[in-house]
Amino acid sequence: GAWRRPLTICCLTKLVLLLTSAEDLDCTPGFQQKVFHINQPAEFIEDQSILNLTFSDCKGNNKLRYEVSNPYFKVNSDGGLVALRNITAVGRTLFIHARTPHAEDMAELVIVGGKDIQGSLQDIFKFARTSPVPRQKRSLVVSPILIPENQRQPFPRDVGKVVDSDRPEGSKFRLTGKGVDQEPKGIFRINENTGSVSVTRSLDREMIATYQLFVETTDVNGRTLEGPVPLEVIVIDQNDNRPIFREGPYVGHVMEGSPTGTTVMRMTAIDADDPATDNALLRYNIRQQTPDKPSPNMFYIDPEKGDIVTVVSPALLDRETLENPKYELIIEAQDMAGLDVGLTGTATATIMIDDKNDHSPKFTKKEFQATVEEGAVGVIVNLTVEDKDDPTTGAWRAAYTIINGNPGQSFEIHTNPQTNEGMLSVVKPLDYEISAFHTLLIKVENEDPLVPDVSYGPSSTATVHITVLDVNEGPVFYPDPMMVTRQENISVGSVLLTVNATDPDSLQHQTIRYSVYKDPAGWLNINPINGTVDTTAVLDRESPFVHNSVYTALFLAIDSGDPPATGTGTLLITLEDVNDNAPFIYPTVAEVCDDAKNLSVVILGASDKDLHPNTDPFKFEIHKQTVPDKVWKISKINNTHALVSLLQNLNKANYNLPIMVTDSGKPPMTNITDLRVQVCSCKNSKVDCNAAGALHASVPALLLLCLFSLACKLA
Repeated sequence: GAWRRPLTICCLTKLVLLLTSAEDLDCTPGFQQKVFHINQPAEFIEDQSILNLTFSDCKGNNKLRYEVSNPYFKVNSDGGLVALRNITAVGRTLFIHARTPHAEDMAELVIVGGKDIQGSLQDIFKFARTSPVPRQKRSLVVSPILIPENQRQPFPRDVGKVVDSDRPEGSKFRLTGKGVDQEPKGIFRINENTGSVSVTRSLDREMIATYQLFVETTDVNGRTLEGPVPLEVIVIDQNDNRPIFREGPYVGHVMEGSPTGTTVMRMTAIDADDPATDNALLRYNIRQQTPDKPSPNMFYIDPEKGDIVTVVSPALLDRETLENPKYELIIEAQDMAGLDVGLTGTATATIMIDDKNDHSPKFTKKEFQATVEEGAVGVIVNLTVEDKDDPTTGAWRAAYTIINGNPGQSFEIHTNPQTNEGMLSVVKPLDYEISAFHTLLIKVENEDPLVPDVSYGPSSTATVHITVLDVNEGPVFYPDPMMVTRQENISVGSVLLTVNATDPDSLQHQTIRYSVYKDPAGWLNINPINGTVDTTAVLDRESPFVHNSVYTALFLAIDSGDPPATGTGTLLITLEDVNDNAPFIYPTVAEVCDDAKNLSVVILGASDKDLHPNTDPFKFEIHKQTVPDKVWKISKINNTHALVSLLQNLNKANYNLPIMVTDSGKPPMTNITDLRVQVCSCKNSKVDCNAAGALHASVPALLLLCLFSLACKLA
């Protein structure tokens, strides 16, 4: 259809109440008149009054400010609206915004006959983004609707009106968009006949700050005649959110002695209200300080930034003189730039006064005394120190050093981590006869270095006097162990050695007696006076009490002290081998089949308890005086094994074959052992030795056993 006259939406804004008290009940804050109509003049004249506005916040209008949607107009302090210069075209509508810390309101001036111009209400009133008011030339033009949040009943209430004086008969207005026919649905609606826009419930700017709606006119059949034209609904912020500290706990640290003005930490609160308004403009202050010593104002907080800084002199910020090195500050954040009408939120800031190493450790006394028995080890004295610094830091923890009097490294000192004391210990036994007194010089320092203007003084060193107590020490054998070498089988009564033990207590002139302590085989005797050791039995290298040819015995040396002290000495006797053991053969039983084609009977091995050269090579022979010739044969395989075989088959029976084996000792030793050979009947893979005896093992099995023994011997 043809273009109609421009469509105008008049904003009927409502009052935003910031504070209501009992005394304000008879006063309604805001403009007394909210909508004005004037005819478009030929020209607006500079400084000529256009109309008078009356605004009251019911609190005296302190800090009242006006803003006009057109920058060429202003409102004087008396409420008069004037032009700043001569101007003709200003548009169809002017909006006047009044604000104090207690209330704000909007008035509208409708210029009848005025022409549309481009303008942005959001720019004028400092909203966060640009209004989508159409800028192109067209007949359907709208302006934003401003609605305060948190309005109370009754609902619905009119917030604006669409006016078209030249629309066709029967045409209707239609409103669409989020908040109308899209979620959240039903918040706004329009009277299709009159064009009145209404809101159906209270709005929350922190949930939705703006609504983007669309207005159009339709015919009786619902077809669009004009539009849709964007309509932005802007929710005016109310101060309905307190500042909140979200990042706690808040803990700051400052070094003791820090200069005045040292920044400790920053406190930051957030306010969900409109950041472009004073509703979210925060100011910080300290409400309470605990403890309040040595000054109730130890710290200051920047009201705008929230930085907490020290305000006392470095001398007052001395951790060692403070009642408590931890301060707790109640920090308050208040919106409305800190005005009394602002909402508040609080948080606790904990400030720790950190220690620095400005006190050196000092011994509680210059000299310490200690006593220790000779021969003992362990802690002998605890050295105590004082340090005023923080016990949880390296500025308090002590480190001790022995700087003199410890050439033999007999002493060590360590720090007790619980008490900070120096634990002086003997780590190498002391000898009274060498030195009965020791004097040590000890120094103490901190783990952390001292601050530059502090140093270690004379109190950081101490002297320790140590007295060694004489103890009756046991005699000492020298050498220990004692070692001798003898042939086994020496005659009984042979002298092995004379032991030597001395008494360390040289100043006591004590006598020493000897005795046998451990003699597993019972072979030895010791003279209690002079310590001579002789044999009481034959020494046998092959005895189970001898290990690797060495026999071990222990002797005691006992002094004449009261009570007597005892020392122990070890005697190691290395026994040389003598050819005193004849060799023996294995196995001593064998089997063979009476019809065997392989006439090998068994492989014999020989062993000897003696050592080389009194063992192999062994000589194997058949004791021929008792065995008929041309029946048996023995053949050498190696130094330790030989093969016994038949020269002809024998009848089923048991045979005893005397084997003579001789070792290589000088003189050699010989042993004769009967080899029992069972000749068995072997039919159909069955071996029958019943007639020959009780053995059941086959000849091949015995041969295999002998071969295995041979292999082990060779290995």
